[in-house]
Amino acid sequence: MTIKRLSDTLVNQIAAGEVVERPASVIKELVENAIDAGATRIEIATASGGKALMRVIDNGCGMTSDELRLAIERHCTSKIDDRLDDISSLGFRGEALPSIGSVSKLNIRSRVPGSENGFEISVTGGTVSEVRPRATNPGTVIEVRDLFFATPARLKFMKSDRAENTAIADVIKRIAIAFPHIHFSLSGPDRSSIEFKATGEDQLARISQILGRDFAENTIEIDAVRERIELTGHIGVPTFNRGNSLHQFAYVNGRPIQDKMVLSALRAAYSDRLPKGRYPVAVLFLSLDPALVDVNVHPAKADVRFRDPQMVRGLIIGAIRQSLGISGDRSSSTATSDMVNAFRVEEPRQQTPSWQQSEYRARPKADWSAEQSPSRPLNDGFGEILQNGFGETSQSKFVSTDAPSARFEAQEAAPNNLKKRLGAARAQIHENYILAQTETGMIIVDQHAAHERIVYERMKKSLFANEVSAQALLIPEIVDFSEDECDRLMLFAEDFSKLGLSIERFGPGAIAVRETPAILGETDAAGLLRQLSDEITEWDDASGLAQKLEAVASTMACHGSVRSGRRMQADEMNALLRQMEATPGSGQCNHGRPTYIELGLEEIEKLFSRR
Repeated sequence: MTIKRLSDTLVNQIAAGEVVERPASVIKELVENAIDAGATRIEIATASGGKALMRVIDNGCGMTSDELRLAIERHCTSKIDDRLDDISSLGFRGEALPSIGSVSKLNIRSRVPGSENGFEISVTGGTVSEVRPRATNPGTVIEVRDLFFATPARLKFMKSDRAENTAIADVIKRIAIAFPHIHFSLSGPDRSSIEFKATGEDQLARISQILGRDFAENTIEIDAVRERIELTGHIGVPTFNRGNSLHQFAYVNGRPIQDKMVLSALRAAYSDRLPKGRYPVAVLFLSLDPALVDVNVHPAKADVRFRDPQMVRGLIIGAIRQSLGISGDRSSSTATSDMVNAFRVEEPRQQTPSWQQSEYRARPKADWSAEQSPSRPLNDGFGEILQNGFGETSQSKFVSTDAPSARFEAQEAAPNNLKKRLGAARAQIHENYILAQTETGMIIVDQHAAHERIVYERMKKSLFANEVSAQALLIPEIVDFSEDECDRLMLFAEDFSKLGLSIERFGPGAIAVRETPAILGETDAAGLLRQLSDEITEWDDASGLAQKLEAVASTMACHGSVRSGRRMQADEMNALLRQMEATPGSGQCNHGRPTYIELGLEEIEKLFSRR
């Protein structure tokens, strides 16, 4: 077989397979080039989901005729010299334009501000035209038409126009968050447009343009530094969450990334504060020396590698948990608005004449039933569960903590409590909800959910104060793994030991489990270790064991908390409110549900048309 040199056109088409995945990839590369050129206004227009047309107009520094010729050649760039450890720009590989031109009809018009003349160059399926004069505004205009016409097989993998438009909009949103001083506009063939006006240095204002005003009302600011790595941004309170991870944004030195380690750290930080299947809303900015992070992992530049990933992970988790502990027990404004809407009185409907009535009628709403309510008093039948699953042996680690109690010590007189954050208890409704008055409104507290979080936090503090008690296996469990998996597991052996799981190498390709956490009781040691191995492989993280222990503590806290249906005295209710104010994360129960809802006096007066 004879070795031969591939043509430049074929080389560019091969490179385009990585750089140009879909129209959104093209938009990303072109917009990043515009930002690197110093643009303060960027306009994007598309047709047919970007497959027929993509146009990006900027008011940046522009290019001369000589620079235009170099711009469409591979590995020609103005953004780096001879070092890859000092990258401060978004682009740097010099592959985007030649790759795009090899699979489409590319046209570039550019003019340097202050210059009398502009210039134009075209690339059609890899064939380059001569540079020619062209009247144009200062800055650069890039048009990409008939994407993948030179490689028709790629067109078969394109999604619908609507799906491609959505992907393009998502790219613009992610980039726009990091550059609030730039004006972005995106328009399509149906004359619909998205516009993000420049907000200067007001980062939260730009984030609110994209995530909505609700985010600004339910956000907690992050600002932390650890060993020359700075973390800033905004995170949503736990009760302000979403059903997917599309509202999570991460940046490294201004570059949008989608890094598994960062997303894993965010997930761990909210681990016991969100309901299952819900995701936090967050915008995180990491700033560090470019030499401490490798952005040259993939041509798409969405993945990065940190020199010290565990340091970065610890910074993210620690900063978020600290911020949540300080102010994360706030009730979200969306919960308040939902409650206000539930109170609104509907106008009486006029009777519809029989001759106008349809033969199809809406199904009548089912009557509310106390027996089916989640707040109904529960049968006192959990004693058997405690005896079978949470006996003295299982709870031995919690001896240093006061037993969960439904009794509370008397508090100061109620009028003095009005100035407290959760106010003064005024009544108990349906033997489950505490109605409290504050200086600015009222608060409704779910007594069981609130006390559940208080007891849970006490148990966690006791559980992890020292090393977790371990129970030795009569016969060690031998689990087979590949050598790579064994090496990865042993890196976390010391951390596992502190949580009561003792492992050691057992010959080639095997791990011996000698002890398991006592609080888990009889457990599948092999299954647990395989689950941890999968977690390490996927997320470079082994928090699953700690989460299992926390889950046991959560269940015990649930059964040891004041129950729904228990009548409480005023002193007891006020004591519960004071403990909530002193407990981190008391805005949510162990399962992530809100423990209280706040209704301001202004909202109350609106309900009665007093405003």
